[in-house]
Formats: sequence, C-alpha cells, structure tokens
Amino acid sequence: MQMHGPLGVGMRWREAGNGGSVVLFVHGFPFSGAIWNEQLANVPAGWRFLAPDLPGFGGSAPLGATLTMDILARELECFLDERGLGRAVVCGLSMGGYVALALWRLHPERIRALVLADTRAGADTPDGRRARYERAALARSAGAGAVAEAMLPQLLSRETREGHPEVETRLRAIMDTASVEGVAGALEGMAERADSTVVLGTIDVPTLVIVGEHDVLAPVPEAEELAGGIAGARLVTIPGAGHVTCMEGATAFNAALAAFLAGLAAV
Repeated sequence: MQMHGPLGVGMRWREAGNGGSVVLFVHGFPFSGAIWNEQLANVPAGWRFLAPDLPGFGGSAPLGATLTMDILARELECFLDERGLGRAVVCGLSMGGYVALALWRLHPERIRALVLADTRAGADTPDGRRARYERAALARSAGAGAVAEAMLPQLLSRETREGHPEVETRLRAIMDTASVEGVAGALEGMAERADSTVVLGTIDVPTLVIVGEHDVLAPVPEAEELAGGIAGARLVTIPGAGHVTCMEGATAFNAALAAFLAGLAAV
C-alpha cells in the first residue's frame, strides 16, 4: 500500500495493486480513505485500487465551501483525469454512495460498474436535513470530534462493538482526522443533495449493492429498494455488520467484491 502526495487541492490517496482495471473507493462521512485498508490489502490480480481522502478529510485539504455531492463528484473526475484514467469501477460507502450516484448522473461514461454500500438513493427528510445542519453548527462550535462522538454509537453493530472493539478504536481514530471545514461542509452538502431515485433507472452498468445486517443508518429495506431500482443489481447482506461493512465484515465484503470484479473481468 502506498501513500502519494497532494494534488492541486491537497487531495491525498492510498493505492494498491498494479493491474490495468481500476476500482475507485469513495469513503463515507466523516471518514477517510483509511476505511478501505482491508480492501487495499486484498487486491485481486489484474486490478488497481485507489482510495482518496475527500477534501477536508484524512490528509486532504478542505475546500472551504459547502461540499455538495456534485462538487465531490467533480473532484473525483479530476482525480481520475490526473491519473490518466478513463473509466473505473466506483465503490462508495454511505456518503460515498451519494457521490457515486452524482458522478453517474454527471458523467456516466467514467463509470464501468458500481458498488453501492450502506447508502440510499433518496434525499433527506425535512427532519434529516435539520439534523445535518444542527450537526454542522455543532462542528463549528465544539469541533469535529463532537460530531464523531455523537455519531459513533449508530455506526457499528453491537456485535462489532462487543466482539471486536478494536474496529471501533480504529474507526474513531480515522474520524478524528476530519477537519471542521470538511465535516460542516459535507453535512451541509448531504442536506442539500437531490433525490437520486429517478436516476436509478438510467444505470445500465453492473451494480453490486452491499448492506450490513444491522445497519440502522441505511437499513436493509432501503438497500433492497436501491437494488430493486437498478436493472440487474445484486444485493449482498453482510452478517453481523452495521453501517461500516468494509471494516466490520471485511472478509465477507472482500469476497463479495472479488466475485463481482471477477464477473466484470469475464465480460
């Protein structure tokens, strides 16, 4: 696994594998590309995995603006351009799924296939939007750590917290690298995001939907609705996992991802 230097906006990324086919991993909120370390440690032959830190998270500099999903999608497009990459399999978790759907809407030609993990297509409810703006205000008044502390109990399943406390420790350390600007800007951007449900019927690339069995933030019924809206999409439930399936159920997540990628290679 390698860490590379910043782009023009200070975006950093992790990279593993040297194959000709690319997977672009998009992390959730308020994480960084480090949530994908288990995936980067298990790259199938013929593949190259890239996991950037979105602006204001991990090692990437904040943009100092509301981070709409369209803005983040365009940042990823620029990221691919800087690497000289045309198309990629885009794998997004939670907020990363919102960004992946925005990228599909803006530039579907850049997406070879989609992996949508622990995410939803619908916009926030009025109460959901209000809660995001309140948390953005909390970040600005009390720091990004206050938002992480408020969110952490909802992110992991009880099985993970009790049986694998080291996962919670690692996740909290990742969350602690987020900046106030990144946290507040992303919360406002997610609150303002459009409903992507109408986009689902336009998706004509292979799609894998992954959800944790005990995800309370993007629960199984929403994953079923998401997969049902995309022609040919496959749904995989990760047993015992909550919202951060790539860490909580890394072995099962990696197996599902590897099988999906092998199917693409065979096409």
